[in-house]
Amino acid sequence: MRVTRARGERGLRRSGRARVRGRDDGERLQAAELGADLGERATLVQFSSAFCAPCRATRRVLGEVAGMVPGVAHVEIDAEARLELVRRLDVLRTPTVLVLDAGGRVVRRAAGLPRKADVIAALGEAVRPPGGAS
Repeated sequence: MRVTRARGERGLRRSGRARVRGRDDGERLQAAELGADLGERATLVQFSSAFCAPCRATRRVLGEVAGMVPGVAHVEIDAEARLELVRRLDVLRTPTVLVLDAGGRVVRRAAGLPRKADVIAALGEAVRPPGGAS
Protein backbone atom coordinates (compact mmCIF):
# COMPACT_ATOMS: atom_id res chain seq x y z
CA MET A 1 0.00 0.00 0.00
CA ARG A 2 1.35 3.37 -1.01
CA VAL A 3 0.37 6.24 1.25
CA THR A 4 0.89 9.85 0.26
CA ARG A 5 0.57 13.08 2.15
CA ALA A 6 -0.96 16.12 0.49
CA ARG A 7 -1.85 19.36 2.23
CA GLY A 8 -1.85 17.57 5.59
CA GLU A 9 -4.30 14.89 4.42
CA ARG A 10 -3.72 11.20 4.15
CA GLY A 11 -4.01 9.71 0.70
CA LEU A 12 -5.65 6.34 0.25
CA ARG A 13 -4.25 3.25 -1.41
CA ARG A 14 -3.53 3.60 -5.09
CA SER A 15 -5.83 1.25 -6.97
CA GLY A 16 -4.18 1.62 -10.35
CA ARG A 17 -7.10 3.64 -11.66
CA ALA A 18 -7.84 6.58 -9.41
CA ARG A 19 -6.27 7.95 -6.30
CA VAL A 20 -9.01 9.10 -3.93
CA ARG A 21 -8.53 11.60 -1.16
CA GLY A 22 -10.95 12.41 1.58
CA ARG A 23 -12.42 15.73 2.54
CA ASP A 24 -10.53 18.84 1.57
CA ASP A 25 -9.88 21.72 3.96
CA GLY A 26 -13.27 23.44 3.60
CA GLU A 27 -12.64 24.62 0.04
CA ARG A 28 -15.81 25.92 -1.61
CA LEU A 29 -16.46 26.65 -5.25
CA GLN A 30 -19.09 29.00 -6.63
CA ALA A 31 -21.00 28.71 -9.91
CA ALA A 32 -19.15 31.76 -11.27
CA GLU A 33 -15.78 30.04 -10.72
CA LEU A 34 -16.97 26.92 -12.50
CA GLY A 35 -18.68 28.72 -15.35
CA ALA A 36 -21.83 26.63 -14.74
CA ASP A 37 -24.57 26.25 -12.15
CA LEU A 38 -24.06 23.96 -9.20
CA GLY A 39 -26.30 20.91 -9.01
CA GLU A 40 -29.27 21.12 -6.68
CA ARG A 41 -27.91 18.21 -4.61
CA ALA A 42 -24.29 17.82 -5.74
CA THR A 43 -21.85 18.66 -8.53
CA LEU A 44 -19.21 16.50 -10.20
CA VAL A 45 -16.37 18.77 -11.37
CA GLN A 46 -13.94 17.26 -13.86
CA PHE A 47 -10.61 18.86 -14.79
CA SER A 48 -9.54 17.63 -18.24
CA SER A 49 -7.02 18.36 -20.95
CA ALA A 50 -7.33 18.09 -24.73
CA PHE A 51 -5.21 15.00 -25.37
CA CYS A 52 -6.13 13.03 -22.25
CA ALA A 53 -7.66 9.64 -23.15
CA PRO A 54 -8.80 8.85 -19.58
CA CYS A 55 -10.58 12.24 -19.57
CA ARG A 56 -12.96 11.04 -22.28
CA ALA A 57 -13.80 7.89 -20.32
CA THR A 58 -14.21 9.96 -17.15
CA ARG A 59 -16.59 12.32 -18.98
CA ARG A 60 -18.70 9.30 -19.94
CA VAL A 61 -18.76 7.85 -16.40
CA LEU A 62 -19.61 11.17 -14.74
CA GLY A 63 -22.25 11.97 -17.36
CA GLU A 64 -23.92 8.61 -16.77
CA VAL A 65 -23.93 9.08 -13.00
CA ALA A 66 -25.23 12.65 -13.25
CA GLY A 67 -28.01 11.37 -15.52
CA MET A 68 -28.95 8.65 -13.02
CA VAL A 69 -29.05 10.79 -9.88
CA PRO A 70 -31.58 13.65 -9.78
CA GLY A 71 -30.14 17.04 -8.80
CA VAL A 72 -26.55 16.17 -9.72
CA ALA A 73 -24.68 18.26 -12.31
CA HIS A 74 -21.50 17.37 -14.22
CA VAL A 75 -19.16 20.27 -15.05
CA GLU A 76 -16.05 19.74 -17.16
CA ILE A 77 -13.25 22.32 -16.95
CA ASP A 78 -10.36 22.65 -19.40
CA ALA A 79 -7.38 22.59 -17.05
CA GLU A 80 -5.12 24.37 -19.55
CA ALA A 81 -7.55 27.27 -19.89
CA ARG A 82 -8.16 27.63 -16.14
CA LEU A 83 -4.64 27.49 -14.68
CA GLU A 84 -5.45 29.84 -11.78
CA LEU A 85 -8.18 27.47 -10.56
CA VAL A 86 -5.97 24.42 -11.19
CA ARG A 87 -3.22 25.92 -9.01
CA ARG A 88 -5.60 27.03 -6.28
CA LEU A 89 -7.15 23.56 -6.04
CA ASP A 90 -3.82 21.72 -6.31
CA VAL A 91 -4.86 19.77 -9.42
CA LEU A 92 -1.72 17.87 -10.41
CA ARG A 93 -3.00 15.64 -13.24
CA THR A 94 -5.95 15.07 -15.50
CA PRO A 95 -8.50 13.82 -15.08
CA THR A 96 -9.11 15.09 -11.57
CA VAL A 97 -12.65 14.89 -10.21
CA LEU A 98 -14.03 16.94 -7.34
CA VAL A 99 -17.34 16.02 -5.73
CA LEU A 100 -19.11 19.10 -4.36
CA ASP A 101 -22.09 19.16 -2.03
CA ALA A 102 -25.07 21.44 -2.74
CA GLY A 103 -23.23 24.41 -1.20
CA GLY A 104 -20.13 23.95 -3.35
CA ARG A 105 -17.94 22.44 -0.61
CA VAL A 106 -15.40 19.89 -1.86
CA VAL A 107 -16.41 16.59 -0.24
CA ARG A 108 -14.18 14.18 -2.18
CA ARG A 109 -11.55 14.29 -4.88
CA ALA A 110 -9.87 11.71 -7.07
CA ALA A 111 -7.15 11.79 -9.71
CA GLY A 112 -7.36 9.32 -12.57
CA LEU A 113 -10.22 7.39 -14.12
CA PRO A 114 -12.87 6.78 -11.44
CA ARG A 115 -15.09 3.72 -11.26
CA LYS A 116 -18.82 4.39 -11.48
CA ALA A 117 -19.40 2.67 -8.09
CA ASP A 118 -16.84 4.97 -6.43
CA VAL A 119 -18.49 8.08 -7.90
CA ILE A 120 -21.89 6.94 -6.65
CA ALA A 121 -20.46 6.27 -3.18
CA ALA A 122 -18.86 9.73 -3.09
CA LEU A 123 -22.18 11.29 -4.11
CA GLY A 124 -23.80 9.47 -1.19
CA GLU A 125 -21.46 11.38 1.09
CA ALA A 126 -22.12 14.67 -0.68
CA VAL A 127 -25.89 14.47 -0.32
CA ARG A 128 -25.84 13.14 3.24
CA PRO A 129 -27.10 15.61 5.86
CA PRO A 130 -24.18 17.29 7.72
CA GLY A 131 -22.92 15.19 10.62
CA GLY A 132 -25.76 12.96 9.92
CA ALA A 133 -27.16 9.63 9.57
CA SER A 134 -27.06 7.83 6.30
